[in-house]
Amino acid sequence: MSLPPGFLDELRSRTSIVDVVGRKVMWDPRKSNQGKGDMWSPCPFHHEKTASFHVDDRKGYYYCFGCQAKGDAIKFVTETENVGFMEAVEILAEEAGMTMPKRDPQAQQKADRRTQLTEVMEMAVQHFRLMLNAGAGAEARAYLDKRGMAQETRDRFDIGFAPEGWQGLWDALTGKGVAPDLILGAGLAKPSNKGGKPYDTFRNRIMFPIRDARGKCIAFGGRAMDPNDNAKYLNSPETELFDKGRSLYNHAPAREAAGKGQPLIVAEGYMDVIALCEAGFGASVAPLGTAVTENQLQLLWRISDEPIIALDGDKAGLRAAMRVVDLALPLLEAGKSLRFAIMPEGQDPDDLIKAKGAGAVQKVLDAAMPMVNLLWQREIEGKVFDSPERRAALDKLLKQKIKLIQDPSIRSHYGEAIKELRYQLFRPQRGGGGGFSGRRRGKWNAQPAVQVHTKSSMLAASEGPVEMRVREAVVLAVALVNPELLDDFEYEIESMECLDQDNAYLRDVLLRYANTPDPRSNVEMALGPEMVENLLRQPHVAITPAVRKPGDLALARMTLTEELAKLKTVRGLNEEIAEAEEDLMSVADEAMTWRLGQAAEARNKAMQTGLDDEGGGEFAIGDNGAPIDKDERAALDALRDMIDFTRGGRPPRRG
Repeated sequence: MSLPPGFLDELRSRTSIVDVVGRKVMWDPRKSNQGKGDMWSPCPFHHEKTASFHVDDRKGYYYCFGCQAKGDAIKFVTETENVGFMEAVEILAEEAGMTMPKRDPQAQQKADRRTQLTEVMEMAVQHFRLMLNAGAGAEARAYLDKRGMAQETRDRFDIGFAPEGWQGLWDALTGKGVAPDLILGAGLAKPSNKGGKPYDTFRNRIMFPIRDARGKCIAFGGRAMDPNDNAKYLNSPETELFDKGRSLYNHAPAREAAGKGQPLIVAEGYMDVIALCEAGFGASVAPLGTAVTENQLQLLWRISDEPIIALDGDKAGLRAAMRVVDLALPLLEAGKSLRFAIMPEGQDPDDLIKAKGAGAVQKVLDAAMPMVNLLWQREIEGKVFDSPERRAALDKLLKQKIKLIQDPSIRSHYGEAIKELRYQLFRPQRGGGGGFSGRRRGKWNAQPAVQVHTKSSMLAASEGPVEMRVREAVVLAVALVNPELLDDFEYEIESMECLDQDNAYLRDVLLRYANTPDPRSNVEMALGPEMVENLLRQPHVAITPAVRKPGDLALARMTLTEELAKLKTVRGLNEEIAEAEEDLMSVADEAMTWRLGQAAEARNKAMQTGLDDEGGGEFAIGDNGAPIDKDERAALDALRDMIDFTRGGRPPRRG
């Protein structure tokens, strides 16, 4: 039924979400603040011992930092009481002393019809299950036995069988008094073109019930027993209950399993999902006989921030993966992405489990590649880049793809990742043959995630990675103990490329909880207090004034500004070093080698001095506004001397 304007707003204003949720949880007295309506408890939607479920009475919303469940009081009632939206509204309205508006007869009639259709679908489920266990289902049972599907699995997924014959289900349902228009409306039968009785949609097929997010049967998928059948798999037609592009097979159980921490896996078909679930991967779903749609992608992201697309290791599977990439690029948001696990060639998840067990599948999932890697591999696969024109064409194509990304931050990170992959493919080849190998051919390879690293050179090798890791740690520690500044420095910290993987992980978690009431507590909850304490106990971190004096925001702001600028300067210098090294490859002589060594010594000294003096010493200002001391300036001058010479300027001076 439709509700008058303002009714829901008034209902929410009269309802205390703390009171509603409080009927289902025990509040944590240490973290909760009753006076401010800021309440915490273990999550009622997944099993946990810590209080990661947050309720804000002023805003009227709840959010779980563990399983990402979120919503208002109405959503909470629908999820915990297993009722529909209008039933939840009625429950809360009665508690708030509000009179429900009169029902729209047409809307009520439509709701009643949907209820009737779902009842007919459940009757069909039971009929098909009965047929599977009857004499007519002997061949189907033998097929399932051959596929290794145990009886417990058949019961769990309500597997059934539609025997041969034109009106088997029709006669069974009409014999129980079901109206013909409901059977047709549920998509279980089709009208005859010859004026006879309607005939069954599914005949001689193993039947897989398709259920919605609340577990109600809305459609069927049928696998043909006849190998010569034109359609190996057949889904129900679209009905009032079933929209193929907005549904997922195994939706409700997968959502529950994902809420308990299992990775969300997207397979291609019913049998793959069933095999994965039986092997322990309960958060597995499948689209329904078609490519993943935008609506299905949004459903996946509501369940998990980073679903794993697990596709067959053949050309069709790879083509399907590429369609998903093109679909997802414009929809990406911070924290919402995809990873891709490509099965061994010629195998699907069901095949792999039968051949090598669940451990083999887990290895494939662990090696799942980020979407940017799959995008890159598609554009280089089988191609030769032996000319500037071909490399320029690759650059143009990739730029066009990256422009599809709407989120500017993600677009920037994709650009950096593609730049790194491009460098790996086209960097000069050194050693025995020497020089640049123009015939670089791309081929498929499940590469690991792109890692931030420094290019190899005399100067870059001595860039002081330990010192850079220390600076990263200082930035994270200052931000952690002064979370009030996270809003101002969020972009700079997010853009900070961490050499240390622990630092990178801590940075990501810190940013995830940047807008929560207590970021530090949430970070400790997510990572464990030991990791945070290890960060704060690092010698150069512990002596940093902004860490020793939490709450001094002016000092913390100055420290963050200087440390972030210093890191940016060093990385900019490394880029110049790498570029200069390439320029010097063909013109290096004794003078340049000597000057390169001098620059390296100055570079090391600059890094160490900056740390030991805690920012003391004589400083100049670099080209990007970052503070640089005199030794750093000497290194930079040495570098630029060499660059000038390689580009036609004066030779570098000795001393």
